[in-house]
Amino acid sequence: DELTTVDCQLETKELWDKFHELGTEMIITKTGRRMFPTVRITFSGSLNRVRYYVLLDVVPVDSKRYRYAYHRSSWLVAGKADPPAPARLYTHPDSPFTPDQLRKQVISFEKVKLTNNEMDKQGQIVLNSMHRYQPRVHIVRRMEGDTTRPIVDLEREQFRTYVFPETVFTAVTAYQNQLITKLKIDSNPFAKGFRDSSRLSDFER
Repeated sequence: DELTTVDCQLETKELWDKFHELGTEMIITKTGRRMFPTVRITFSGSLNRVRYYVLLDVVPVDSKRYRYAYHRSSWLVAGKADPPAPARLYTHPDSPFTPDQLRKQVISFEKVKLTNNEMDKQGQIVLNSMHRYQPRVHIVRRMEGDTTRPIVDLEREQFRTYVFPETVFTAVTAYQNQLITKLKIDSNPFAKGFRDSSRLSDFER
């Protein structure tokens, strides 16, 4: 299979590692909130003269619900997971890519939004608060004449999945760990107005 020779690298890995050490948290809201850090990737390897779709989904890490223990500054298991929302595949809006485009550009999932609204009609990724999740990147290979059909079921496609364990996060409606709040403010270019404020609200929109 040609896709076995295609490598995928996580950009801004150092930033993800910093968050991962503390225990990354991502805000979810009814209207949807962008992820920070952003999943940014590059591809390399032998790419043939076909078209490629790049997709993202976010899957539960386990079947547990968590709570944050402030006195210990750590996450504890609080019980069994709530029923997961139907998994959604987010197709990168620049898809399909030519092999050249895929080799030369950083593919950024900056427009992905996370929500806790199960009725969402905007194509956002629906998650449960206080649950842990793993983002996954998928590359799908399509022949030249087959680039308009939407991708709804990966199993029907020629695809390969890439998982970066350092991107695991806990979905929250408000940040629990103050060190995460501080790191978000210090490292997010859109947070400049919040540097002097202890309150972190909607800057990631």
